[in-house]
Amino acid sequence: MKKKVGVCLLALILIAVAGFNSRAEVQGDIQQTLKLSETPVDVAVALNGKWIFVLTQSGSVQIYSPDGRLEGQIAVAGNADGIRVGPREDLLLLTSRADKTIQIVTLDFIRPINVNDSPFKGPADAPVVIAVFSDFE
Repeated sequence: MKKKVGVCLLALILIAVAGFNSRAEVQGDIQQTLKLSETPVDVAVALNGKWIFVLTQSGSVQIYSPDGRLEGQIAVAGNADGIRVGPREDLLLLTSRADKTIQIVTLDFIRPINVNDSPFKGPADAPVVIAVFSDFE
């Protein structure tokens, strides 16, 4: 009886040890490749997944949509070598080890709105601003 218990205990120990050393197989498929006009230094993705921010070697941030379309570009000052998305969707944090700085950049996404053939009051070419308040209480 002791021999059977010992064999069962040894078998359980061997199974447990073998389980800790085994590795799962991982496979990956490339979904898309973005062709950039400049050398990338770092990449960050917006918290909502709407934007891909690419910090380039020339000191700009290129903004891509998830389908790989270049939506815009902004120039940044200094020797930025890292990029992170801030706690809000419109904040980027640019770090520079050489300058020992962190730049906080606020983004404003400006989209043209076609208002042709819409009723208006005042001059037809007057500028219009639409403000979105996401923190309204």
